[in-house]
Amino acid sequence: MLCPRSLILDRVLKSAVSFSCRKYSVGQISQQGKVPDMAEVRNRLREIVGASTNWQDHQQVLVERASLSQYLARSQDQLPPKRMKDSMIEAHLPLGSQPALREKYLNSHNSVRFGRILEDLDCLGVLICYSHTWNEELKRSPLSIVTALVDKIDMRQNIIYPDCDIKFTGHVTWVGKTSIEATMHMSQYQDGAYTDVLDATFVMVARDPENKRAAFVNPLKPEGPEEEAIFHQGEVNKTRRVELSTASLLKVAPTAEERTLIHNLFLNTLDTRRVSFRGRILLPNSVWMEDAKLKGLEICHPEERNIFNRIFGGFLMRKAYELGRANACVFAGCRPTVVAVDDILFRKPVEIGSLLLLSSQVCYTEGMYVQVRVHSEVLDPLTRQHNTTNVFHFTFCLEKDVPAVIPQSYGESMLYLDGKRHFDGTMRNHC
Repeated sequence: MLCPRSLILDRVLKSAVSFSCRKYSVGQISQQGKVPDMAEVRNRLREIVGASTNWQDHQQVLVERASLSQYLARSQDQLPPKRMKDSMIEAHLPLGSQPALREKYLNSHNSVRFGRILEDLDCLGVLICYSHTWNEELKRSPLSIVTALVDKIDMRQNIIYPDCDIKFTGHVTWVGKTSIEATMHMSQYQDGAYTDVLDATFVMVARDPENKRAAFVNPLKPEGPEEEAIFHQGEVNKTRRVELSTASLLKVAPTAEERTLIHNLFLNTLDTRRVSFRGRILLPNSVWMEDAKLKGLEICHPEERNIFNRIFGGFLMRKAYELGRANACVFAGCRPTVVAVDDILFRKPVEIGSLLLLSSQVCYTEGMYVQVRVHSEVLDPLTRQHNTTNVFHFTFCLEKDVPAVIPQSYGESMLYLDGKRHFDGTMRNHC
């Protein structure tokens, strides 16, 4: 069931049809009256920033973009307010009407690769934000808009069919001084109508042409009570993110209830035959956390670059999701279905040529659900220094009850509690 905010968003997004002429004004993303596909979305992003499809030209492109700094606003007050409908975009993924496209999205279970959908959402979210900030007097945008956070992706349907057209719609729902929240909705055409598949909320940040410092964006002017409610929810989301960051287990101690939970897990796994804190035994139908992980390595080639010649955030999400899903599958011994994605924070950009290390960990289980955390970092092969770039959180549902995952060390216990927090938050959103 959709939450009240989702119902409001659904009504607003459906009204985008009446603004179809306006929504292509971002340099005319497509022919008038024709809904763009995802290939056109990517092409338009390249045009907006002047990116080249030839990797060898990237240095020249950087020099040209640096000259756009003169068009940046010195304060947000210098920029005209925009409406939600100014950033409304609809894009199609024609899996049904263009069979040649299916193979890129098809998985071995005759369903759609969700990692590919994450890539498309990332592209669309960036274009939505460029639509909000677009200055029709300029040929290119002086802003470098990048993904800062995937706040949440909530699934409304478990199956995505590989032979039915997909529709993406979205618009800006909240704006700060240099950050933008974009909310997107995905549906799929089946039996003569579009059915809801997922809702996604991304947070983007605007930076200068050289991607070195923050840049101001146009303020958002809600129109009517429904848009006021959507904008207010954006403020609530921001407050929630600040509160979660403040309460992070990397900063503060667990709550009394959480400490009791961890201590009970410890007591339940003590070997009563030995009077020792080190003697631990594994309970039936449970797995040590140490034995519930998978790792992977990616070499970051130019093919996976974004319009700013760094590794595309959607590619990182796809690789993290596929490793996390494999982790859940190996752990449970059956096929997992994604329920939610949340709190993906892009801490640092990944440069081309980097060695990307991915580590997936099952950190919490409950009934048929598995909470997976994927940590990504880049390794400099010359200095051997490691730097964290992202942390991903995925909630999966399995076909049967899964074993309990048990922490042994204090660090694993914190992972367990962090996973439980994310799982509980996901379940609240789906009630």
